[in-house]
Amino acid sequence: MERSEILSLLEVINQQVSSSVLGGMEEEYEELESMGLITINRESVQWSSAMTPAGIAYLGHD
Repeated sequence: MERSEILSLLEVINQQVSSSVLGGMEEEYEELESMGLITINRESVQWSSAMTPAGIAYLGHD
């Protein structure tokens, strides 16, 4: 995934308290999770994601 794609997805996730994993984009979200930028809650029917401190730092937000 390119940096611009990463930043775009992180911006979407950052704007919400808990961002639903968008249908068909599970692979991208899992890649962000493997990079330590988000966590995915797989406990519910609709997975959701949340930013990690590393994800926030990657965006440049404190």
